[in-house]
Amino acid sequence: MANETQSADNPAPAGGTRSDGVRRVLRVVLVLNVLVLAVKLVVGVRTHALAVLGAALESGLDTLTNVLGMALVAIAARGPDEDHPYGHAKFETVGTIGIAGFLSISCFELLRESVTSLIRARAPHPASAVDLGVMAVTLAVNAGIVWYERRAGRRLGSAFLAADAAHTASDIFVTLLAVASLVLTRAGAPRADALLGIAVAALIAWTGWQILRQSVPILVDARAIEAEELRRIAGAIPGILGVRAVRSRAAASGHLFVEMTIVVSGAWSVEDAHALADALEREVERAAGRAEVVVHVEPD
Repeated sequence: MANETQSADNPAPAGGTRSDGVRRVLRVVLVLNVLVLAVKLVVGVRTHALAVLGAALESGLDTLTNVLGMALVAIAARGPDEDHPYGHAKFETVGTIGIAGFLSISCFELLRESVTSLIRARAPHPASAVDLGVMAVTLAVNAGIVWYERRAGRRLGSAFLAADAAHTASDIFVTLLAVASLVLTRAGAPRADALLGIAVAALIAWTGWQILRQSVPILVDARAIEAEELRRIAGAIPGILGVRAVRSRAAASGHLFVEMTIVVSGAWSVEDAHALADALEREVERAAGRAEVVVHVEPD
């Protein structure tokens, strides 16, 4: 026997609304990232500063992931179907893995260019006061993007927005290092650019690792709730003689899926066993928050 309940705030029915909200945020961020990218490219080409070009590459990846995100979030909003009985939410998590992949590419390229610059003693051109000023403006824009995306990510329960905000947060540090490179070059320390380029690559690598650490457990269906906690909840309900199996996993939105197999007296009627399963589902939902709980009942 199986019994299933679905919480009122399961994102599946409201998936379209949530998806529209995420895509609206990404459209705003896309426009801002394009402007930041254009500014950094102009400054990078003018000065040939690796740290600035690395910052431009970061903003280019931000732009690309925004476009990718809008497509994946639309797919993730689709409800369950015959081929995807648990829905399409993991497509959004795939997008976060894509961000980490793009970060690894930019990290490698920047590191390679920085080491080559050190070996060949290449130096960037001195930056003008205007170059420094517009780079400072991009810092303010990036800070605004991070605040906006993090706030929207929490409100909408979007792992993709959270990952993209983390990516942009690293972009702030990257841009700070780029500004430092321009200042040091003007002060007569041209080799600082390559050294700061290596530091930028390290920051990009760290951001990619943090994104992977949060996203991979969702993709591989890692346990979302301790099995002992679910067994404790079941054991506190009179009539449940034991728990034979427990499974749990989480979606990118934080929505939980729980499956439990409980043991009841063989003398119980189907109606009584069904009521007991309902009681367990309610207790799990109360403890776990947004959850879709399936309880299988077996006689002793």
